Amino acid sequence: MTQTTPAVKQSLSSEVERLPYQHGPQTAIDRILEKLSGMGLPGKELLGCYMRHKWRLNHKPTTLFNSFKAIELFLTFYHSSGKRRLENLIKDDLEAFVEHEQDRGTKITSARTRLMYLIGFLRFLIEQNIISEHILKRTIRLRLPDFLPRAMNPGDVRQLIGVIGNIRDRALILVLLRTGMRIGELLKIKVNDLDIRERKMHLFEGEKNSLGRVVYLSDDAPFAVRLWLAKRDPDKEFLFYGQGRDRLVYSSARHLFVKYLSRAGLEHKGYTVHALPHTFASELLNAGMRLECLQQLLGHHNIEMTRRYARLTDKTREEEYFRAMAVIEQGGIDGHY
Repeated sequence: MTQTTPAVKQSLSSEVERLPYQHGPQTAIDRILEKLSGMGLPGKELLGCYMRHKWRLNHKPTTLFNSFKAIELFLTFYHSSGKRRLENLIKDDLEAFVEHEQDRGTKITSARTRLMYLIGFLRFLIEQNIISEHILKRTIRLRLPDFLPRAMNPGDVRQLIGVIGNIRDRALILVLLRTGMRIGELLKIKVNDLDIRERKMHLFEGEKNSLGRVVYLSDDAPFAVRLWLAKRDPDKEFLFYGQGRDRLVYSSARHLFVKYLSRAGLEHKGYTVHALPHTFASELLNAGMRLECLQQLLGHHNIEMTRRYARLTDKTREEEYFRAMAVIEQGGIDGHY
């Protein structure tokens, strides 16, 4: 792959700094470039050049703004993953971004549209010899999600945990499985947010609705966390951190989960890292927890979101159905319809 030369970078940088008009009302591209100039995103010069390219092709203002927003979201996510240069972008970064958007509650139609805009930007980068064409060799297809969230079967959970020998990774997976936290929430947890004696974690800002909450650790999770606390670097601020970084990033945590799924022989089951909080919710409902309590633990603003798990996992409803059908099949119903 051809590297971007200093001359090309200078040309792209100058391209961004020039506004299409110096006088008169601001156009859509003016507003986009003005907003972009104050951002600290990786590859913002390239993004500015791409937006001007689309403006010259006479794209509608709405298309320009939607495209800019989609690419801005990706670059923000990419930057949060610890990456600073678009030349280092790989296909896993795209897949991690799509999963992150779905985890945030983005509708499938919106996720598809954002991916479409992002792919347009990536094609532009390929034409400029910034990234490899192999990144888009296979198209990322977003399937319509199940109406109900996917949870892991109990046997699969035991199989997954059984193959994790790394102390940090075992603690990470168990905390996700026993607290119901989203992966983005757990990666923001600092050591000071953990009360291991009381078996609690204080989440001061939820990922979806910015509401704080307290989550709890069951018997096996504190044991795994204590082992990790005894081994981890005490000077690190965040509970989970990566090699050479202050905190573990989303794409790395996702990669770990995929690695252990494969090691456990579960890669064909369609599980993602988001299956862990789904499993947490499903198991608590099956154990008889009230919906209102589960809502608080998951940090759902609307209880209807929590009801999705009840529709999937309510064993009480299943048992009552078969009990009632047994009465019907034995002729125990009198009366006329």
